[in-house]
This record gives sequence, C-alpha cells and structure tokens, in this order.
Amino acid sequence: MTTPRFGRVLTAMVTPFRADGAIDFDVAIELATYLVAEGCDGLVVAGSTGEGSSLSDKEKLELFACVAGAVEVPVLAGSTSADTAQSVGLTRQVLETGVTGVLATTPNYSRPSQKGIAAHFAAIAACTELPIMLYDIPSRTGRKIAASTTIDLVAAHPNIVAMKDASGDLVGAAHYKAVLGDDIDLYSGDDSVLLPFMAIGAVGIVSVAAHWAAREFVQLVESVEGSDWARARAFNERLATSVAFESSELYPNPMPSKAAMRYLGFNVGQCRLPHSESDDALDADAAKIVAALQASRG
Repeated sequence: MTTPRFGRVLTAMVTPFRADGAIDFDVAIELATYLVAEGCDGLVVAGSTGEGSSLSDKEKLELFACVAGAVEVPVLAGSTSADTAQSVGLTRQVLETGVTGVLATTPNYSRPSQKGIAAHFAAIAACTELPIMLYDIPSRTGRKIAASTTIDLVAAHPNIVAMKDASGDLVGAAHYKAVLGDDIDLYSGDDSVLLPFMAIGAVGIVSVAAHWAAREFVQLVESVEGSDWARARAFNERLATSVAFESSELYPNPMPSKAAMRYLGFNVGQCRLPHSESDDALDADAAKIVAALQASRG
C-alpha cells in the first residue's frame, strides 16, 4: 500500500468559539495538538464540521495559519465555497498560511452540471501549487461528482491528488479508484462506511468521530493494512455507537462533536447560527458515549 499524501486518519476539526462568538485560537491550538497526540496524522480546518460556511475569509486565513503552525502533520484548508471566483481568490492566499493542501468542496445550492463542477475545480486547481483533495458530499451540496468527472480532473490537473468521498457510492468510487490507481488517494468521508471503502482501496478516512475516537480509527485502518479483517470488524463494531451519535436530525454535525469535546475538557464553545446551541440531553449523551468508549479501551 502506498504512503498517502495527507495521512491515513484525518480529523475534520471543529472550530472553537468563545462566549462572544469569536474564534478561540488558543483552544484551536490545544485541540489540534490533542488530536495529533491521539493518533491523527492529518487535520482538515474550516470544513463542514469546522463550520466553514459561517467563517469569514479573514477568520479562515487566521485559523489556517494558527493550526498549521501548531502541528507537524498535514493540514488541509477548507478554502472553497459555491462561488468560484471567491474560492479562487481565497485559495490563492492559503499558501502563505503554511497549510499542506486544500480541501475543495463541490459547489452547494447552485446545482451545476458536471461540466460546471469540472470547471469550478479546474479553476481552483489552476490558482495554486498546493495539492488538492476533492470533497464529494451530495447530501450537503445537492450534486454528486460523477466518476468520469473525477477521472478527467485528475488526468488534467496533477495537483488534484485525493478524494474525500462522502457520497455513499461504493460502485462509483471503486470505478474511479480502479482507473486512477495511485494517482488518487481515496478517503472515506463518512465514518460509517470506512471499512467497505478500505476494501475498495481507500487509504484512510477524514473523520468526525475521530475527535474522541481517533485511537479506534487508527487501529481499524492498521488492521486492514495488516489484512486482519476480523480485528478491523471488531473496531468497526466498537465505533458504531460513536458513529451513530456524531450527527442526527435533532443534533446535526458538528453539535455532537462539540459536546463530546466539552466533556473531554476542551472549551470549544457552542456552534454559530444557523446551528442551535447544545442542551442537557445532548451533553448527557456525549458524556455517556465518550465515557463508554474510553472504558472499552481497558
């Protein structure tokens, strides 16, 4: 198995906020350092879990620099949006922050054609020398990146080197991975399907629950790499409760992750609107689930 460019277990890191709603950069450093110590070998900053859509460009650039300066693992910048020109303008600036690469998400809401999606990503790839991880998450964007579009983009743009696939389409992912081989690092973008994605050639995961379960994700990935599928299934089962907890209709991601990190002693604060604040029920569930996982480690 080839060595992935961005690591094997990446956490899509939450963005800590103070009581006044401003980013708490000190807690961001504390959290990033903790995640790396727990086994994460890569971080994604200002993605959907990091409430990137609620951050200004200035805040994003400051957060990219803050986290990239705090850790020695790869840091990916969530510097894109539905606006291609704005995405290009911000992405041009991220090289100066010290990040390792860019997470480029399918444009949301506008529902472009596959030609439009390809042109959007091509413009982003052309504006930076940094390596790019595409992010396919149709549940948030309303559009899936077709396998053929992925193949064409990777062939045309050498700095498009990875895919965070949260589409749930194992058949499509298996197809473009088979065609592209080592030209693309495939990551599961959904904690619940890490195991089957690794079976079709994924190198790892960009995870939400790794905020509190990084050790288990690392051991699952290592088990697959060692061809110990029984051990991998055991860790997958151990993670099931955490994966079910990380997002729901009542408490969407990243509300549960922030509740879990507060239980672990990190002052990550609440989410910004349009997410609502936590409540006693969510905080109690977070405490129960994280404590049970820690107890299972023996």
